[in-house]
Amino acid sequence: MTTSSRRDRDPVLQAIAEVFRRHGYEGTSLSRLTTATGLGKGSLYNLFPHGKEQMIAEALAHIQRWFETEIFVPLEETENPSAGIERMFRSTEQYFQSGQRICLMGLMALDGDTPFGTQIQAYFSDWQTALASAIYKSGKPQEEATDLAEEIVSGIQGALVLAHAQSDAGIFLRRMQSFRRRLEFPCGGLQ
Repeated sequence: MTTSSRRDRDPVLQAIAEVFRRHGYEGTSLSRLTTATGLGKGSLYNLFPHGKEQMIAEALAHIQRWFETEIFVPLEETENPSAGIERMFRSTEQYFQSGQRICLMGLMALDGDTPFGTQIQAYFSDWQTALASAIYKSGKPQEEATDLAEEIVSGIQGALVLAHAQSDAGIFLRRMQSFRRRLEFPCGGLQ
């Protein structure tokens, strides 16, 4: 698929991802997908001939690409690890709408029978690896950097779930500030 055709599909994939976030895999119906995308059933099947499974697979791949571009690569390639880590916090806050949006990868990971296990595992592994690399470059020993990366990625996911369950996005934002302090960063972030 060309970059241009991928960009043309981005709004459709974003709408599809939101339906899966709200209703889960089993609760997502073709009717909900057509309403969210504004496309008829025929158009959806033209774009996704393998149906709902292809839609979720492409939505997850779309999310993975966004995280690679906005978070993973900057964390690994930045010459200033502190700037890369702060960018991760800000981008994460923006992507998850300051805690008001649940993580589709995390939601799908809870379904033990999902055919997307490898895709989901790669997302979390890539995030932890990239963050550990930046923390290590900032001067922490490798073992501590790996441990902190695991703590932060799992903490972000847990904060998203708790914020959603409690209908309190402040939980997510407070955890993000706590992670900054844990890494001895100034508490910038979104308010």
